[in-house]
Amino acid sequence: MSTDEELRRVLIGACRDLVHLGLTHGTSGNASVRHGPGFLVSPTGMAYEALEPSDVALVGLDGRWYGRRQPSSEWRFHRDILAARTDVGAIVHAHPRFATALACTGRGIPAFHYMVAAAGGSDIRCAPYHPFGSQALSDAALAALEARRACLLANHGIIALGADLPAALKLAVELEGLAAQYCTALALGEVRVLDAAQMRVVLEKFRTYGRQDIADPDLRHAGEVPP
Repeated sequence: MSTDEELRRVLIGACRDLVHLGLTHGTSGNASVRHGPGFLVSPTGMAYEALEPSDVALVGLDGRWYGRRQPSSEWRFHRDILAARTDVGAIVHAHPRFATALACTGRGIPAFHYMVAAAGGSDIRCAPYHPFGSQALSDAALAALEARRACLLANHGIIALGADLPAALKLAVELEGLAAQYCTALALGEVRVLDAAQMRVVLEKFRTYGRQDIADPDLRHAGEVPP
């Protein structure tokens, strides 16, 4: 189990990764990680490179916060998602170039590529626009995330969820990659979208994707090194 100090450092690292990976810039975006009955969240309006563990705020699900820095202005959707989703341990919010461009048109991402299933369903929804930091935005995000692990926010950015911060960050990177591919496909012309039956097959395969304990019946393990 990570200590409070370790979690704070991991959270700061994830915030810095958002910038280094080109998913956000300046002080935009934020991240949180579940901690006890509440969560740790990045502070509002601070450059990520300057953050210290004591700058990270602890927020309870009742809205009370503790620390020397105020929590992110988006604390509401962090609180509401963590309260509603026991499968979620961490959240990242960012303003990446291509996903935000799509969000500024009100588009979500349909099943144009099978990797859309990485977000948990057959599409990635776009929540309608509401002012940042508002309860209305939190409510809209929660609805767009139903049975999903990521969504776009109209005229705003993205949210990606994970069991932990590395998983949430990995999904945010995947989401931006998909958005870039979809923008390119839209520029080329009509986009072919996989149908419901095709996506059901993909979603079933994703249940065991990447697991080392699941054998492929057409593969035979012949040892760690060849004879």
